[in-house]
Amino acid sequence: MEPSSDASPSQATPTATTEPVAQAAQAVPTAHAEVPPLPPKGKGNVCTNRKKSIAWNHFEKVDIGDGHFKAACNYCQKTYLADSKGHGTANLLNHTPICVKNPNRKILSGQQTLMFEPKMDGEEGFQLVPTAFTVEASRKALAEMVIIDELPFRFVEGYGFQRYATTLQPKLRIRDIPSRQTIARDVISIYGVEREKLRGALKGRRVCLTTDTWTSIQNLCHMSLTGHFIDDDWKLHKRILNFCQVEDHKGETIGRKIELCLREWGINGIFTLTVDNASSNGATIKFLENVTKDWEGTVLEHEFLHMRCCAHILNLIVRDGMREIDASIAKVREAVRYVKSSPNRNQTFVGFVERLGIESKSLLCLDVPTRWNSTYLMLETAQKFEKVFIRMDFEDDSYSSYFMNKENSGGMGSPSSIDFQNYRIFVGFLKLFYNATKKFSSSLYVTANTFFDEMFVIQENISNLSKSQNHLLKNMATKMESKFDKYWGKGDKMNHLLYVVVILDPRKKLRFLKFCFSEIYGNEVADVMVELVRGALVKLYDFYSRVDSSNVQVASERERTHIEGESIGCSDPYVMVNSRFKRFLEAEQSIGCSNEIDKYLAENCESRRGDVKFEILGWWKANSDRYQVLSKLARDVLAVPVSTVASESAFSTGGRILDPFRSSLSPLMVQNLVCAQDWLQALVPISFRKSKDEVEVLEDEFHDLVIRQAARDGGSSSSSKGISINIDD
Repeated sequence: MEPSSDASPSQATPTATTEPVAQAAQAVPTAHAEVPPLPPKGKGNVCTNRKKSIAWNHFEKVDIGDGHFKAACNYCQKTYLADSKGHGTANLLNHTPICVKNPNRKILSGQQTLMFEPKMDGEEGFQLVPTAFTVEASRKALAEMVIIDELPFRFVEGYGFQRYATTLQPKLRIRDIPSRQTIARDVISIYGVEREKLRGALKGRRVCLTTDTWTSIQNLCHMSLTGHFIDDDWKLHKRILNFCQVEDHKGETIGRKIELCLREWGINGIFTLTVDNASSNGATIKFLENVTKDWEGTVLEHEFLHMRCCAHILNLIVRDGMREIDASIAKVREAVRYVKSSPNRNQTFVGFVERLGIESKSLLCLDVPTRWNSTYLMLETAQKFEKVFIRMDFEDDSYSSYFMNKENSGGMGSPSSIDFQNYRIFVGFLKLFYNATKKFSSSLYVTANTFFDEMFVIQENISNLSKSQNHLLKNMATKMESKFDKYWGKGDKMNHLLYVVVILDPRKKLRFLKFCFSEIYGNEVADVMVELVRGALVKLYDFYSRVDSSNVQVASERERTHIEGESIGCSDPYVMVNSRFKRFLEAEQSIGCSNEIDKYLAENCESRRGDVKFEILGWWKANSDRYQVLSKLARDVLAVPVSTVASESAFSTGGRILDPFRSSLSPLMVQNLVCAQDWLQALVPISFRKSKDEVEVLEDEFHDLVIRQAARDGGSSSSSKGISINIDD
């Protein structure tokens, strides 16, 4: 088989090489060497016959008329005769590894081995893939390691690393290991390639945003902008779009920067912007409402744009209430500070723990007074050792004299049994806020539908505690109730989108809203709020019906006949009867329903017995054909984040990257590192991310064990001090 005469070397160069970013990335392959990328689609009238040979992964079958076909290479466009009876695929297979434009020709021509690698896109498990060593692939993996593990560029020039790398892969020579300057260029290249991938994923989508600002060790102001969206496969995504420098913290400055960033990304639709309660954020919202109201993807002139950070509101409520109990908490804080102030005191404390037979893996931790969550953790741990502190008060002269001196100088005494009784109530109450904050702060699953449940439970507990006979607890609850009403009111002060998402949870719908409001405020307020929320849902539904009506597909008669005929070949007649009965019930319930909202609300709520396993995105994916307009609305609403933690977490990364030893990095390089790390980590399987958390827990337990052993053995003060420093760090 010979190449046809009309093959031309100048034909149709693959489009990927014409992109500016891809040209900058030529030093680093744009795809994993272990798994060849999907080849670009060829042009022409492609035959739909089934292709069995692996050669067709790299060639397209083109119909040239009169029943004859040619095979066109996806890379260089070279063609071969490819009639199914007269010609085989041997020449196609021979051409693939020698094609000069095939980015994976070195892998295909070299000897390969099999390896297990984690599945992509966060899926759990492993897949078996062929692989072959190439210097280019190892260089790209090294640059990704520097990004993901937050390593300094000089790491690659270390003798220990180079020795390890060449031992691990003898084919890798030391001269093949890139320098710090080359790695820096590779990082920029990877950032560019990943940015283009994300730009493609965001094209034509409405995005929910979170933003916050931070001042770095360089005394420069940085803004983090994070995008949240649900893709066509109903998977939730969180991506840091920008981590850039801004001139100041003024609202209009931040608004202009956000507008510029969105235009660079090609994003033309903002659904919500979640911010904290800083005064400057009001100006940011107003600026964006004015400059983006005419954008193609704007929803109802940004009626639901401003979303308050619920985690920040909870923080304000708790801090207000805890001011009432500061004096009581200060006692246990001093007791913990006393124990942790020296190795000898800690050793005495551990001795009492063992004598009293208290089994606990927890160690005392001193809080940061301005962070209530650390105070909660301190109280939770300290109340487990109540007997120890009480015993130390009358057996440890040093401990009792410490607090006696405090009292004589106008301070507080040691914590008593009554204090610990109050601490246990504080811990049980604060645990509600702590767990709610953790739920609001997640980015791996939908958080908007958890908001109403948590706030309802918290409000009920505040209301009950405000009627307590304990004067201290009553004052705390009253303070919290006042702050709660400031931001929550009777439900009317919050963004109504947070109630719409409750309706779009098939386990709750409108009935759950009515139940909660009636329980707290009575039936009159409940009826008013239900009508307001239903009106907001109808308004959104009408908007999506107008905008997305061209994308809604109605099942044809042939498709409906096919669905009904599926049961003919069913081996289990009972399954067939149940399926038909289910469709009958759906039809019965939809009688008299004028639109998808009426149909959806008329159906019974899903059972809440399996709440732990229920996947709200999976439910909407399975029912998107039944609710074609409502599902599009749900996809945008369910992506709304209820806290700014996603943006704030970027500052933790920025703080680790910009440490005192790397403070000379430019703001642009910091953005490349922070954003690229976030994008690459999105491909890490969730199971691996969970295992990293488990390792951190094991490390904490090991440190606790070392502390106990050191205290028991009466180790030297210098070694104990060294251990203490490591724990604090």
